[in-house]
Amino acid sequence: MSDSNELTPMAPPDPLAEQRREIEELIPHREPFLFLDEILERSPESIAVAWTVPAEADFFRGHYPGQPVTPGVILCEHCLQAGALLVSIAMGGFKPEDGVPVLSKLTSARFRKMVLPGERVESEVTVTERIGAAWYMTARVRSDSGKVLRVEFVLTATAAIAKSTGS
Repeated sequence: MSDSNELTPMAPPDPLAEQRREIEELIPHREPFLFLDEILERSPESIAVAWTVPAEADFFRGHYPGQPVTPGVILCEHCLQAGALLVSIAMGGFKPEDGVPVLSKLTSARFRKMVLPGERVESEVTVTERIGAAWYMTARVRSDSGKVLRVEFVLTATAAIAKSTGS
């Protein structure tokens, strides 16, 4: 029998789990569609983030069996989520009246290397221009094997889109 006064040793806090909680407080994305693990650096005009692509991610079952490769659209979504994180930080969080961040435009995506299961990517997203509720951004993604992706995109909050269309 154990003594009721014995203390059970506590596991040390998981810094990655704490980072994920901070990210989840700032953007609406959740598992299994959250592609950010940690914030590496941030400033008012840019953010650097990291994500380790889970080796067991379900999308690898079909992309491609026997030769799994992270889909380019998932890597773009990783960048969009980092951009949404940057916008949220700048705005002091997304409030219900803001809606959620959505992609308005994606241009000039250039893929240079494949990202394999278990590989870590680090990305930097920079605001290049802001016009009203539209945030124009450029993202650069790297892995240990080199440059992975460069993409330009525009994010807007759904409430701003609704206001502009009269919906």
